[in-house]
Amino acid sequence: MLVLFFVGILTSNPASGKPVTIMQDTFLHKGKRKFLVQYLREKIGISDEKVLKAMNEVPRHLFLESIFEDYAYEDRAFPILAKQTISHPSTVAEQSELLQLRGKEKVLEIGTGCGYQTAVLVAMDAVVYTIERQKELHDFAVKKLGSLHLRPKFQSFGDGFAGLPTFAPFDKILVTCGAETLPTELLHQLKVGGIMVIPLGKTDEQILTRFTKKSEKEFEKEEFGAYKFVPMLNNTNQ
Repeated sequence: MLVLFFVGILTSNPASGKPVTIMQDTFLHKGKRKFLVQYLREKIGISDEKVLKAMNEVPRHLFLESIFEDYAYEDRAFPILAKQTISHPSTVAEQSELLQLRGKEKVLEIGTGCGYQTAVLVAMDAVVYTIERQKELHDFAVKKLGSLHLRPKFQSFGDGFAGLPTFAPFDKILVTCGAETLPTELLHQLKVGGIMVIPLGKTDEQILTRFTKKSEKEFEKEEFGAYKFVPMLNNTNQ
């Protein structure tokens, strides 16, 4: 009997000797991504073809623990390392669309997390600079993105509130965690004409907000509904 795809490869953990499943990107996963893209287009209203193409290309299940593999392409958030979460696919798509990326733009991402949103931005041909304050997550994302050949331009372990002034200014800035107050230092690192997308508000609910920098002192503000993100925190967690 010919088997066209498989769920994973069994290998052994050197420490315990017990078998470990290594997840693969199979025809089944690719088929599920096509259904996800259809859902994002028809139910969520995502119309940016660059976003939809990237969501179709990036294997979300490989950023999750294997116990969540069967549900990876449902519109759900899941727990990841360091007591954080991977956002709903619809949230990732909406944030990416709000950036209005056209390719080769310099993007600062605050909150690498497990690297899924980073991978989507890279797949959209953005030049990505990304920061993560949780060392465990930073290390995971470095390894995962490298293995998938979806490497950002620069990947940093550090404080997102500080941004990356050495590499500023940026065309776009995406904050993937909820800030109670607007981190003005990030606005200073944005080019005139640039866009920053950030969830703003208290921990229980934030408003997804887009700022367009009209001049060094003038910004246009737009709001796009209520969401729930993990909080944006100062400093780093070793």
